[in-house]
Amino acid sequence: MYPSLVKPVLDRLVALMLIILCIPIFIFSALLLAINNQGGVFFFQKRAGKSQKIFSILKFKTMTHSESGESGVSRFGKIFRKLSLDELPQLFNVLRGEMSLVGPRPLLVEYLNYYNEYENTRHSVQPGITGWAQVHGRNVSDWKTRMDHDVFYVDHISFSLDFKILLLTFMQFFRFSQADFVDHDQETFIEYAKRR
Repeated sequence: MYPSLVKPVLDRLVALMLIILCIPIFIFSALLLAINNQGGVFFFQKRAGKSQKIFSILKFKTMTHSESGESGVSRFGKIFRKLSLDELPQLFNVLRGEMSLVGPRPLLVEYLNYYNEYENTRHSVQPGITGWAQVHGRNVSDWKTRMDHDVFYVDHISFSLDFKILLLTFMQFFRFSQADFVDHDQETFIEYAKRR
């Protein structure tokens, strides 16, 4: 009853309240990025959600592209990523019912053909802004560990677990370590899947 009925209602209510409370942050961030990115504020990317349904995830744009075609994280983009502010627009994905506040992170569409049956379990619930894997190493963890965390969440989904994850996320935000918030050069899921 909780995953199918209570959780979606709570997700939308909390997302709406957070959007209203964060309006000043949205405005300030949009202005800052519009100036820094020469007009580009938001970043859209196709991701796989519940039952492998494809949707467009919304983020603040943190990458810049030079005239030579090279891309990189902008000066303000690094700050946004370090504070996870680039994820804030995903509250609108939650409001639209495409994501949850808590769940496995939605991954790239091109990964879909590489999941085994065990890993594909992560798509039986709504993807989340934060999740069990994110409060246990985030992108520092290897793919097997991240998949294990996602499946653990699916098997133990409950209000108490969601509350614990949200609390740990909140605590992590205020006492983050460099290791938790830096993008590490690691193999893609496809590379991992081909060698497992």
